[in-house]
Amino acid sequence: MLWVKSFHIVFVASWFAGLFYLPRIFVNLAMVPPESGAERERLLLMAGKLFRFMTPLALLALALGLWLWLGYGIGRGPGNGWMHAKLLVVLLLLGYHHACWRLLASFRKGANRRGHVWFRWFNEVPVALLVVAVIFVVVKPF
Repeated sequence: MLWVKSFHIVFVASWFAGLFYLPRIFVNLAMVPPESGAERERLLLMAGKLFRFMTPLALLALALGLWLWLGYGIGRGPGNGWMHAKLLVVLLLLGYHHACWRLLASFRKGANRRGHVWFRWFNEVPVALLVVAVIFVVVKPF
């Protein structure tokens, strides 16, 4: 079980690295002047590669988390309400991941209408969700 837990933590941390950095690329994309096509294309290439890299990391983190939950019974049974709350956070993170995919598609089409300030705030969402998830897992408040 400790091997599974260790790799789960590694893949979660790696996935979060992508969730932290991809919106930063969006901030830069939102600031690119219209006449700077090369810069825009370079940032889109970086964003696309990062998204393709972080998606398998997310899937591995989810698979190992399910293994821990269902295979070893971690967080199951009475007094484990924290796990249900954490699973809600995981669903929100998956929604955020999907939103990143949609925003990337919007940038690729040249249809983005949001400014860099919006993306700066959007970039803070995974930080808040990480804090909440860690508190649920470590403190187990309910």
